[in-house]
Amino acid sequence: MTTDRTPADEAVRAAGLDLRPAAGHIGAEITGVDLAGPLDDTVVAAVRAAVLRWKVVFFRDQRLDHAGQVAFARRFGEPVVLGRRGGASPADFPEVETTADRLELGGRFGMEQDEWLQRRRHTLLRGWHCDHGARVDPPAATILRAETVPPYGGDTTWSNLAAAYAGLSRPVREFVDGLRAEHRLGVGYQPRLGDDAYVRHLMDHQVASVHPLVRVHPETGERVLSVNGYYLEQIAGLSRAESAAILQMLLEQATRPEYTVRFRWEPGSVAFWDNRATIHLAPADSAHLGFPRVMHRVMLAGDIPRGVDGKPSEPLVGTAPGRW
Repeated sequence: MTTDRTPADEAVRAAGLDLRPAAGHIGAEITGVDLAGPLDDTVVAAVRAAVLRWKVVFFRDQRLDHAGQVAFARRFGEPVVLGRRGGASPADFPEVETTADRLELGGRFGMEQDEWLQRRRHTLLRGWHCDHGARVDPPAATILRAETVPPYGGDTTWSNLAAAYAGLSRPVREFVDGLRAEHRLGVGYQPRLGDDAYVRHLMDHQVASVHPLVRVHPETGERVLSVNGYYLEQIAGLSRAESAAILQMLLEQATRPEYTVRFRWEPGSVAFWDNRATIHLAPADSAHLGFPRVMHRVMLAGDIPRGVDGKPSEPLVGTAPGRW
């Protein structure tokens, strides 16, 4: 048990749980709770407080099934029902999205997974993202459950965007406080020569919004550096050259090792993170080994971000609030 005596720690203590921080700025493991069982209000309040404090919390050896995961998610908000899901997702649980790595991506869009990932991540920081960050109302939180994991590899890494913002110098914080940026689905994708089915997919399902570069967290009041490599296109009002240099600096700041935590998955592991205050990096180090990695995701509906000036994000295309 941490001895910080923060409100989150006191809430965890009052609920009879044990919380052990996993890194200096982000991440904690909670034990002493069965997520599949009935949860009283003190436990729910403790978990919520821990997520807000540590940005991502981990549970191990859980026995959740699809119904249990959805029920757990509902204690914290309204689960998102996606209009489109992968073929591995369970038909009877529209709130659950299943990712099955090679089973899901092999041959998709006429490319094997390795090529598809390389084209999506052809710069080092492209893989970092929040879930559905191009929407005008990105999910508030994500709950990810591991069913099958490789014997090694396949870790996920998260970064604390509130800590990253606080770590900037005062002149840079004052500069970025007033900036806004375009977030667009598929930014940074490197098209194939000739016909490219993924480009057609992006054009048919385009989503884009303008978000404040610094978001004020609706629950904690923290200022959050709202950057990610996968969706962020350009800072509004800046030239492309200026924007590229500043975004590179901010992404490097956001993903500094001291602001991150890396989690080793096991069957039955659950990660619950604040999608408003983190970005994460999905693994790309195990697909070539041939081991399956099956994960189940439930996201909670979020609000429209607001900047330091109180101005909300604005939709550009394909992102009506509340419609998935």
